[in-house]
Amino acid sequence: MHTDVNKLFASLWEDYVEMTPSAAKVHQLLAKGGDIINDHIALRTFNIDKVNLSVLAKHFESIGYVACGDYHFEAKKLKAKHFEHSDPTQPKVFISELMVEEFSPELQATIKGLVDQVEEAATTADNFLYSGRHWELDSSTYEALLAESEYAAWVAAFGYRANHFTVSINHLPGFDTIVEVNDALKQAGFVLNSVGGEVKGSAEVLLEQSSTMADKIDVAFKDTVKRIPSCFYEFALRYPKADGELYTGFVAASADKIFESTNAM
Repeated sequence: MHTDVNKLFASLWEDYVEMTPSAAKVHQLLAKGGDIINDHIALRTFNIDKVNLSVLAKHFESIGYVACGDYHFEAKKLKAKHFEHSDPTQPKVFISELMVEEFSPELQATIKGLVDQVEEAATTADNFLYSGRHWELDSSTYEALLAESEYAAWVAAFGYRANHFTVSINHLPGFDTIVEVNDALKQAGFVLNSVGGEVKGSAEVLLEQSSTMADKIDVAFKDTVKRIPSCFYEFALRYPKADGELYTGFVAASADKIFESTNAM
């Protein structure tokens, strides 16, 4: 397990940019030579004991993160938690897990077969959170998973790594609203996730979010190479609660739409 929070996020970022070539360009466009504060990252997994949400969470808890919120996405059959660090400038962490038992016997058997190939020791290794895929996968298995759950197919194809990073608009010099950020991205040719509108959430729910559609990259399967959606970049603007502190949670209805940023268009 990592002991240095900055080193962990640097490694996660390095892996993420490799999967998401557009992220570096977005970073350049919005940072204008400055730094970008990362609002949160998200990770995906299956609710099978060996690799479930709490296995991933331990890596963050060991460097000072605590669980702060629980979420349930009924239609997508997911549960999630978010974690915060005692240092508020460190990114929040959003970890979701697929409720495998709610799917067809075929999907359950497939996922179990993938997880069986994961070495127990790998799950506690320093690099687990950016170690990628730990199993053999052929393209027809990927397609079968995709037909039932986009989320299951994504985890099967990409394994363990950040599904997205998120720019904190609150800390972004030169931008006051999420619409300004979206406009700058569109003018530069980036495609935004428009499911439920380009801006998810509102000032009323204290959080506005938008995201790019995932990059498509070539992924090697056992039998072929396929160009499939990888990771995306998200943008978040938080509003103050009644006590003046910025809201730090997540809005399930908005997150539900953000998950669709990895859908194949």
